[in-house]
Amino acid sequence: MIMFAGPPSPPYIAGMTDIPTHNDLPAIDDIYEEYEFLDGDERYRLLIELGRKLEPMPDALKTDATLVRGCSASVWVYPSKTDGTGLHFFADSNAAITKGIIALVLLTVQHKSAQEIIDCDIEDALTPFDLKSQLSSNRTQGIPNMIALIRETAQRYAASR
Repeated sequence: MIMFAGPPSPPYIAGMTDIPTHNDLPAIDDIYEEYEFLDGDERYRLLIELGRKLEPMPDALKTDATLVRGCSASVWVYPSKTDGTGLHFFADSNAAITKGIIALVLLTVQHKSAQEIIDCDIEDALTPFDLKSQLSSNRTQGIPNMIALIRETAQRYAASR
C-alpha cells in the first residue's frame, strides 16, 4: 500500500480550494495520435513538452507527505477539490520526461469525480503509449505507485462524502 497523508485539512494553503476546471493540456487521444508517428527521440521531446504544460505546483506543496514513494525521480502529487464535484491534482517532478508521464496520468483523472477516478482504468488509457518499452525501467517504475496514490486519494474522498 502506498502511504500518503490523505486529503489535507482545507485550506492547506490559502486560496487552494475551489480550483477552476480549465486545463491547457490536449486530450490524451490527441496526444497519442501524434505520439504514435514519432520516433524515440521525438517521443521524449513530446513528453518533455507535455511536462512543461503542467500547471505549476506551488513549492509549499512539495513536501515529504506529497512525495510519491518508489520513483527514481522526485514526484509530488497533491489533491484538492475543484469548484464542482471533481478532484484536481497538482503534480511535479524534478525530471523533465517524468513530468511528461505525470501529465499523461493526470489527463486520465483530472477534474473527474472521486467515483469516476475509482472506475477509470488509468493503466488501460496509458497502454497505447507502450511506455515500458519506450522508456527505461527507471523512468516507469514509479507510474504504478502514482496511480495507486491517485486511486487511494479518490477512495478517501469518496468515503468522506
